[in-house]
Amino acid sequence: MRIVIAGGHGQIALRLERLLAARGDEVAGIIRKAEQADDLREAGAEPIVLDLESASVDEVAERLRGADAAVFAAGAGPGSGTARKETVDKAAAILFADAAVTAGVRRLVVVSSMGADPQHEGDEIFDVYLRAKGEADAYVRGLDALDWTILRPGQLTDDAGTGLVRLEAHTGRGPIPRDDVAAVLAELVDTPATAGLTLELISGPAPVSVAVKSVAGN
Repeated sequence: MRIVIAGGHGQIALRLERLLAARGDEVAGIIRKAEQADDLREAGAEPIVLDLESASVDEVAERLRGADAAVFAAGAGPGSGTARKETVDKAAAILFADAAVTAGVRRLVVVSSMGADPQHEGDEIFDVYLRAKGEADAYVRGLDALDWTILRPGQLTDDAGTGLVRLEAHTGRGPIPRDDVAAVLAELVDTPATAGLTLELISGPAPVSVAVKSVAGN
């Protein structure tokens, strides 16, 4: 498969690129800064330098053409203000989804956040973030031209992955290593029967492949 990942230099994305490249997929990562390119090459991915905050739908679609799947793993990140929650976590996610439709890439996996909700109340930066993610998720869900899956991990940690997770429509809050998020994403990309599902993810009792198979087709 050829898989294009938005936010290709993110902590989860770099892990995902390594996993996909190791299993023989052709991987490309969209990055904002040219100096990040070597890190992607080291992970086995082709770097594509493109700023999703200023690119047009057609420019993104051009980079997506020929892909079998797309993954949105971009985020404004900690330390960014409310404006970038709107331009990255919401607007870039919507742009990427529209570009996938334009490019004819049906399979889209979105990395969202537990608690994402367009109706979420509050004025703190994290409140704005959850609202932005929720609005982006709602937009993606409305696109019939996509076979989308939305993944909402719990509290992200840098602990070593265990390969054991809980993946359900509603898991309740809990931690999850970024290693295991990447492993679940790699499995989801390859499991189109999870299309149309919004899934929460925390550490749990089931091996990744078993957890994904158990929700596929539900």
